[in-house]
Amino acid sequence: MHYYSTKNKNLRIGLKEALLRGLAPDGGLFMPASIPVLKRDTLEKIREMDLSDIAVTLSRELFGEDVPEKELEQLTREAVNFDTPLVQVEEGIHSLELFHGPTLAFKDVGARFLARLLGHFTRDMEQEIHVLVATSGDTGSAVANGFLGVKGIRVHVCYPSGLVSPLQEKQFSTLGENISAVEVQGSFDDCQRLVKEAFMDKELTQKMTLTSANSINLARFLPQAFYYFRAWAQLEPGTEFFFSVPSGNYGNMTAGLVAREMGLPVQTFLSANNINDVIASYLLTGSYKPRLSTPTIANAMDVGDPSNFVRILDLFCQKHEWITQHMEGYSYSDTQIREIIGRVYRETGYLCDPHGATGYQAAKSYREKHPGLTGVFLETAHPAKFRESVEEVIGKELELPERLAAFVTKEKQSHPIRPDYTEFRKYLCNQ
Repeated sequence: MHYYSTKNKNLRIGLKEALLRGLAPDGGLFMPASIPVLKRDTLEKIREMDLSDIAVTLSRELFGEDVPEKELEQLTREAVNFDTPLVQVEEGIHSLELFHGPTLAFKDVGARFLARLLGHFTRDMEQEIHVLVATSGDTGSAVANGFLGVKGIRVHVCYPSGLVSPLQEKQFSTLGENISAVEVQGSFDDCQRLVKEAFMDKELTQKMTLTSANSINLARFLPQAFYYFRAWAQLEPGTEFFFSVPSGNYGNMTAGLVAREMGLPVQTFLSANNINDVIASYLLTGSYKPRLSTPTIANAMDVGDPSNFVRILDLFCQKHEWITQHMEGYSYSDTQIREIIGRVYRETGYLCDPHGATGYQAAKSYREKHPGLTGVFLETAHPAKFRESVEEVIGKELELPERLAAFVTKEKQSHPIRPDYTEFRKYLCNQ
């Protein structure tokens, strides 16, 4: 399959080059030249599959032209070796639990797939590959753990100092080996800007082989379509449903929209934001106005200029009226998010993390207007990853899962820098 840049549809390159570049040379993001549409019999078979089998089926459709079938199946099963169960929270509203992977966050699916696909294409390369990733929390831990110990690849996790949860920070800053944590004295948007500037630095890219593990890399966001199909497979046949997606950089939402293009029979998508509601505002007004992000307790959504929004615009030919036929926006303050967590826990016994809480409330509000539809909200991380915020709301101590508890006593190791590209460049050149 070929891929084009969102800034130039005449630019066409293959999967390996798109994967290694991460960002198109003109600064655009890569999109598949064509999105495969699943046959009816394939969709019927998917309804009987677990997540691993669904991932194999869809990876063949998305990447089968570029990777031998046996190798593709092997790397896919190694990456997606856990499930994403659908849990009923109340009548007509379900949680798609995406925190059953190694780092207890939804990004395990895309990050682990990307790590193995990149390993496939770079195994015979002599030059070390440098993977750059900007994170507001869970991307860093998922990518770091996905690439840990992979020969020939070094990962640099850029994160905003003091703006990720302590456990999230420990998950990527205590690993050592081929994983380095870059602690930026700024916001997530600063981290994202530094990474993008590095890719556009021709002198640097001639010296070092750089690629991205953020959702700007097509092999990070496309595999996230797998669990949208898995959610549908767990619903009763004939159920009319919608997805409510807690959204930050919008890779997750874009993957869902791609799943729809592939034939997933979803009614609509809800974009759930915290007070960083740039997209919710766009959906209402048609005017896109990026701005500096504001820190919140739902830190993965603290994004003021979402990278993947250009992909959504591309999917809908830049037409606001088309986008709003398939997306509706909601946003919530920290005070509201805390209230939602507490209320859902008291009334149903289900515990949301701060991000899932926004997805739940958007689903509940939308369903009040459309009672015939079933809502599926994405629970993107285990609540214990945000235990300080969650414990304060529910008034009880959370038991840490073993995989999180293992990080508590470890000491972080980070490279502090200012949000200045010259300083970031100097750090990279010294690696």
